[in-house]
Amino acid sequence: MRRFLFTIFLTFSLIFPWHSHSIASNANIQQDSKELMIQDILMLFLGEPIEKAVNEYYSKLLTINPLVYPYQIDVIKVERLGGFRTFHFMITLEVTPVVGAHNSVGKDRITFEIAPTIPSQVKLMKYEHIETHELPPNCSTSLDKQ
Repeated sequence: MRRFLFTIFLTFSLIFPWHSHSIASNANIQQDSKELMIQDILMLFLGEPIEKAVNEYYSKLLTINPLVYPYQIDVIKVERLGGFRTFHFMITLEVTPVVGAHNSVGKDRITFEIAPTIPSQVKLMKYEHIETHELPPNCSTSLDKQ
């Protein structure tokens, strides 16, 4: 009788594992939201000024221009400068430029002023290089004088 109960218990344990409820809580589920979509649209519009700032910095270090993909941009801080419902902003971004097959060359923090009174509406205020990442040997041809 004990063997029979043990066999049934073992069978149910294998079919319905005890920890099945904890697997879903550990999964990193990402859902699209209105805020995320607006942020992605903003990154597309800021793509050219970001690219220009990154290329200017890395032109002294690399023989090729790195790329910054929109999904490798994080919004660090957004400030409305003129008070409620004014259209004068300061935005700070953290970017990860890459070369080749997505080889990160570093991490940078870029601050832009955005306002309708600025020519082209975007002005680079500050560029801060935070980290330098070492490139793999197969990317050494993109290194300049280091």
